[in-house]
Amino acid sequence: MPSARTLDGLERAIVDHLFDLAPGAAVFLGRHEYDGRLPDLSTAGTDRWLAGAEGLRAELDALPPPAASGRAIDRRLLELLLESPAFNLRDARELERNPMSYLGAASMTSYLVRDYAPAADRVRAMIATLRGVPALLGTGRARLDDVLPMPFVALAETIGRGLPSHFDEVEAFTVARAPEMRGELDEARAAAQDALASFLLRLERHWRPKATPEFALGPERFQRLLWVREGIRTPFEEIREAGQRDLERNQARLAELARSSPGGPSVDALLESLYVDHPSSGELIAETRGFVDEARALVLEKRLATIPEPSSCRVEETPSYGRALSTASMNPPGPFERHGDEGIYFVTPVDPAWSPARQEEWLRSLNRPMLRNITVHEVYPGHYLQFLHHRRAPTSLVRKVGMSDCFTEGWAHYCEQLAVEAGFRGGAPSAEAAQLHDALLRDCRLLAAIGLHTGGMTLEQATGLFVREAHMERLPAEREAIRGTFNPEYFCYTLGKLAILEARRRHLAPDFGGDLGRFHDRLLSFGAPPVGMIEELLGGASA
Repeated sequence: MPSARTLDGLERAIVDHLFDLAPGAAVFLGRHEYDGRLPDLSTAGTDRWLAGAEGLRAELDALPPPAASGRAIDRRLLELLLESPAFNLRDARELERNPMSYLGAASMTSYLVRDYAPAADRVRAMIATLRGVPALLGTGRARLDDVLPMPFVALAETIGRGLPSHFDEVEAFTVARAPEMRGELDEARAAAQDALASFLLRLERHWRPKATPEFALGPERFQRLLWVREGIRTPFEEIREAGQRDLERNQARLAELARSSPGGPSVDALLESLYVDHPSSGELIAETRGFVDEARALVLEKRLATIPEPSSCRVEETPSYGRALSTASMNPPGPFERHGDEGIYFVTPVDPAWSPARQEEWLRSLNRPMLRNITVHEVYPGHYLQFLHHRRAPTSLVRKVGMSDCFTEGWAHYCEQLAVEAGFRGGAPSAEAAQLHDALLRDCRLLAAIGLHTGGMTLEQATGLFVREAHMERLPAEREAIRGTFNPEYFCYTLGKLAILEARRRHLAPDFGGDLGRFHDRLLSFGAPPVGMIEELLGGASA
């Protein structure tokens, strides 16, 4: 039977259905009617969601083909918007295997960092979130398998131990901005913290002793992951080979830089010259602010892309909740956010509780050349610039909602190479060395993701890959390997970059007369579509 709804009506219904399962994503995108909502992750709740998704898919399949080519692409995007979470629930079994799925929903950073509404409204949303935590964690206790992957357990413990500090931030905000709500908040926090303590105790005493080293998706599910996330049918082995070639190109160029560097022919010596050039703990945030200005000036001087105005990005320390898994990150204005275009660039500071040696190790990783490269990735012309375009792009609803990791991270990673090509820092070898160092890291992420999930690669072998091929010290290499167990999509940096470079190769000269700025503006006008669709979008997009 033909659908009673038009494509426009189905588009709205599918987006609303997605946000029922992922209200936190809606808040991140600026849909604040979802503030304070936590998802129903019970088996009954997700079964209802899956049944609803199947009904919407049937309606979508019954529609006649859209007349406009752009809407034909949107229709396929809507299919993926339904298939992707269904993959998480059915194929990856995230809610049975990964305790982080429950802890992550307790984040209230969106309410703390962005002044989108009166403080009392934001505190009200945080109180609602805290009130939902006991039921959410209770669902996790009931639904999680008896035996869980050890890396998932270990990281869930780390995240869970950081949540009380996050609750402290919520309390401090309330005391400062809405003190009349302190009693209500304290009551909700006490219940949430009791539930968290119980969940952590079960992780420690029940799941940790039984944990298994097994975590892999397996070849079939990994291949399907490429489709539901990125619209890619390319066999993963071909993607692995492309990643290996990129690794070898980057290694060869880094070795060439080392041979001509004053420190001698060793790559390790070249990288050591970067590590020692780092700010002090007290200088970290102030210097990063200067790097933001420097990166912005490059975009304007070289006309790499249009910077939509108004634009403003502030630099802050990473909230305590996010420090376990982040060195630096961007909290951008969502496409539906009505209250300003400001970006928030988080940089993780030194922890005063660390030993002096650990503090020095952290600052070495945030040395000036690498921190500049990170700033290019996170701010200009990377994530922040991309989100400014995304907010203004005349795209459909589904393109504002369906954001591809490969496109967003691929764009930001591509921008690191773009900045070097544009002569960042006057063509200083240290700038290119930092860019290549991070490129090797992303190459190894792609190789590790495919190896860990399709090739029987062990955590020890993945750690060795990062140490050997990306010149990493063991502790951060172990952290990278563990990340690949629960986030196989960290292949997205290199895969997305390679897709954008291929699109540039094919279209820059014939369609844009070699004008990089016009090419980049056009690419960013699409939103953040799956990279498997870039060629189709550009094919009908001559300047």
